[in-house]
Amino acid sequence: MGLGVSALPFTFVAHLLAVAAIVMVLFWNIHFRGGLAWEATNKNLIFNIHPVLMLIGLIIMGGEAIISYKALPLKKEIKKLIHLILHAIALVLGIVGICAAFKNHNESGIANMYSLHSWLGIGVISLYGIQWIFGFVMFFYPGGSESLRKSHGPWHVLFGLIVYVLALGTASLGFLEKLTFLESSVGVTKYGSEAPKYGSKALLVNFTAIVTILFGTFVVLSSISSAPGEDDYSPI
Repeated sequence: MGLGVSALPFTFVAHLLAVAAIVMVLFWNIHFRGGLAWEATNKNLIFNIHPVLMLIGLIIMGGEAIISYKALPLKKEIKKLIHLILHAIALVLGIVGICAAFKNHNESGIANMYSLHSWLGIGVISLYGIQWIFGFVMFFYPGGSESLRKSHGPWHVLFGLIVYVLALGTASLGFLEKLTFLESSVGVTKYGSEAPKYGSKALLVNFTAIVTILFGTFVVLSSISSAPGEDDYSPI
């Protein structure tokens, strides 16, 4: 069931929100939290990679992959290829982002997999990978028969949206969890680990989360809106 309106206006808003979200998450982790590093004595710099890559990867790149299939004024075969590549980039960035969180925990003596955010995160990245592999095999190479593509196409779209909405929910939990830790931390470090409840850092994190949710909303709206042409499910 579609909205019966063009997806293009929704995609324009989504692009603007994507830029805003990227700028905000980078400003938070570079200006307020000291920057990003894979190796550092300050383990916060390692963790900072996690929110940046998860947002830019699974949320932004994943959303752009959905949008690209609906709104790009290109041949369907080219849009399918772009859709596949963007999702692959999103998956790789997501995996690296999760590895950064584990690396930070292991080097800081923090337990892994104890929160709902972490449980959902592993579930989402696993489902994302399964969805990508299925799409590659069914619609790219070797490609299913025409009848299989037509019958599985709607389910592929539905499952993809479900995984994306789960990713948005998991990201929201992540913002909440990290902000709760920062607000309850004792003392102020060189990199500003403490975030007063009504301070600029707390407000920035909350607004970043809101913009992220709005971006995801417009991605979903674009996905259920009308795109030029008709789906043919032909292999690329």
